[in-house]
This record gives sequence, C-alpha cells and structure tokens, in this order.
Amino acid sequence: MLGQKVIVIVGGTSGIGLSAALAFQLQGASLILVGKDAQSCDEANEKTGGKATVLHADATLENTATFAINKAVEMYGKLDGLYHVAGGSGRKFGDGPVHEMSLEAWNKTFELNLSSIMFSNKAVINQFKKQNTGGSILNLGSVLGFSPSPEYFVTHAYAAAKAAMIGFTKSLAAHYAKDNIRVNLLAPGLVETPMSLRAANNKEIMSFIKTKQPLDGGRIGKPEDLDGAAIYFMSDASRFTTGQVLSVDGGWTVSEGQITG
Repeated sequence: MLGQKVIVIVGGTSGIGLSAALAFQLQGASLILVGKDAQSCDEANEKTGGKATVLHADATLENTATFAINKAVEMYGKLDGLYHVAGGSGRKFGDGPVHEMSLEAWNKTFELNLSSIMFSNKAVINQFKKQNTGGSILNLGSVLGFSPSPEYFVTHAYAAAKAAMIGFTKSLAAHYAKDNIRVNLLAPGLVETPMSLRAANNKEIMSFIKTKQPLDGGRIGKPEDLDGAAIYFMSDASRFTTGQVLSVDGGWTVSEGQITG
C-alpha cells in the first residue's frame, strides 16, 4: 500500500513510531526516522536492517523537521507523508492537577507535545506546496484530549496540549484541502510504550484498564495496534479523508472503567 511512498516519522525510533516504521517498510515505503534518544536511534537502525535513514535530533527544535524533510528530498526527490508521533508526558516537569501545576510544567508539556507538532506540520506543508503534489500528514494525539480519566490520569497540561492538537489538525485540514494536503489524527488509549511504564507497572491501574479498554480480553494497547490505521492514512486509500480524529483505544471512549481501589 505504500510502494514508492517517501515518509518522515518524527518520533520514529521507539514505541508507536518504530512499530509504524517497520509496518510501513513492509508496505514498501522509504523512510526517514527522527529520534531524540541515541540508543533508540541505534536500535531503530538495527531493526529496520539499515534500510531506513535514522536521524538523531530533538523534535522540539524548530529546524529538526526541516532537516529531516530536506534529507528525504535529497535522497528520494520528493516527500509523500509525515507521521508525527513525538510527544510525551510532562509528569517529570510537574504536570498534574492544575491547582498544583507550575508554569514550567505547563510550558514544557506544551513545548514537547504542541510546539513540536507545529514545527513538523509547518515544514511538511511548505514542502508539499513547493512540490505542488499534495500529501498526507498524520498526527498522534491521545484520548485524554477529549475523554478524561480523573482517577489515574490527571495531567491537565498534557490533556490540554492533546486537545489543542485536535483543533490544530482540523484547522490545517480545512485550510489546506484545496492544496490536496490531508491532515488527520490518531488518538490512542493507553499503549505499551516507554511513556506508559508508570501505568503499566501499577496493578490497580491495570485492573482499571481491563474494563476501560475491554476489547481483546481487556488489555493495554500494543504499538502495532495502531499500524493498520497509520498505513491507511499514509496511503492513497485515504485520498478522500481529511480532518478526522480516529480513536484506536480498545474501547476507552465508550467504556466506564471500574475503579476497584
């Protein structure tokens, strides 16, 4: 489905991004992967058999996405798609209930999740317009942007940033549809990634997840659960789809979740 496609994955060296990279590769795509952690970059290079171009760079820096896009064009002569996965929890900065939150926690969480996506989407749209070809952008959000969980997932800056990503995605989709540029968003529930270790190692939260994400026996998501949707949005199968938010959440948004603690 992705034969001849050239795709940049920002945040593509671990977790959801790396899983997508491997799936895209099997579908025939040529890949540029951007990762912040040097070790994960090495691992991504190994897992992709050295066939993807892996760049060690920080998505919160303005020039990172432009550098990755220029590399794609230099190597392949064009760009077809962007999957922006980079982001993360602001807990280590103090994100939590707003009455306890510092300005640093707010700003850092927005920088990590929202500034990075603005940088990448802007750079890719400029490239698409330069090529006059159109293309596909897929942003990774979270169900917490519109479906809060007040007992176990209280990070108000993170929720605000992920909600803002939805507005940003839809606004871009509306404005650039005339240029044949598609912009969509995936909203996962709790997925097994480095960011989710706090929850994954908490028996009480995992008991909650069993009823909050009841599909497939009730479980935490796996990165590969999102691959099929990502392939769809990166492929020509989604050529008539833009401005959409797709929840891949195991039933999170339609389930109550039972608190047992």
